Amino acid sequence: MSTPHTPLAPPPSHAAPVPAADHAPGATVPIRSIGAKHLQAIEAHLLALEPQDRYLRFGYSASDEHILKYVAQLNFERDELFGIFNRKLELIAMAHLAFSVDPSFKSCAEFGVSVAKGARARGYGSQLFNRAVMHARNEGVNQLFIHALSENTAMLKIARKAGARIERDGSESEAHLVLPPANFDSRMIELFNEQIAITDYHLKARARRFWRFLSLLQGARGAEIKTETLSE
Repeated sequence: MSTPHTPLAPPPSHAAPVPAADHAPGATVPIRSIGAKHLQAIEAHLLALEPQDRYLRFGYSASDEHILKYVAQLNFERDELFGIFNRKLELIAMAHLAFSVDPSFKSCAEFGVSVAKGARARGYGSQLFNRAVMHARNEGVNQLFIHALSENTAMLKIARKAGARIERDGSESEAHLVLPPANFDSRMIELFNEQIAITDYHLKARARRFWRFLSLLQGARGAEIKTETLSE
């Protein structure tokens, strides 16, 4: 796990619930773009990371306060974020594709990713990386960078598998991947995958509303029966 550089501080003392994944290991999952309307889900996902995972994600030990600050400073107009949601609409994996703010490096971007503990070993990090690479290509990016701690073997493995050149400098490593230019196929594939992911999200949202309504209905019916029994 890795992210664009953000100075952070000591880990929290409490443990957060761990969202579970719905898909089998190795299964291809819908990945959608996420924006400002998903801020609450982004916060919940990052705050649920354990101290070591926060350390690998940000390169520092991250407190709740600094995670909230990081989320508040996300620039959805400039950057792109992608997410994988389970059937409860919990964000279980997230990627951040940060585009360079320096005009002389406008064809460069940096990739960062995090996966919830209950959703590990399913290839989500790799799938998010491939999704981000596709989008970066279509946005004219030709150089993708990943800054990671040298001990973050999972992230470096993803980069190495993609053909990135990795340079190690003490406790930190930097992966550099040259991207091919966009073409008709890359643009159509991204549009198709995004539409599939949005449809999947809406279906999950409808199913969640239905089961919530059914639960309320059953609760009301149970209370009605109890009242009738007591009045007899």
